[in-house]
Amino acid sequence: MNNEVAQDTYAAARHERFGKLPGRIPFEDMTTEVDADPAGRGAAGYNPENSWNFYSCVALDLGL
Repeated sequence: MNNEVAQDTYAAARHERFGKLPGRIPFEDMTTEVDADPAGRGAAGYNPENSWNFYSCVALDLGL
């Protein structure tokens, strides 16, 4: 009989802790807005005169 009381106590504690799902999170709380360019530099990412620096070719690497 004592074992049944202990099991009921454990079951009640487990149900108290895990018996319901957490509340829903609104979609507005899941998203944030961030500026694409936080420094405000504009289009400074592409320089056509230095684009050859990033070109990879085995012939150029070997000096052919």
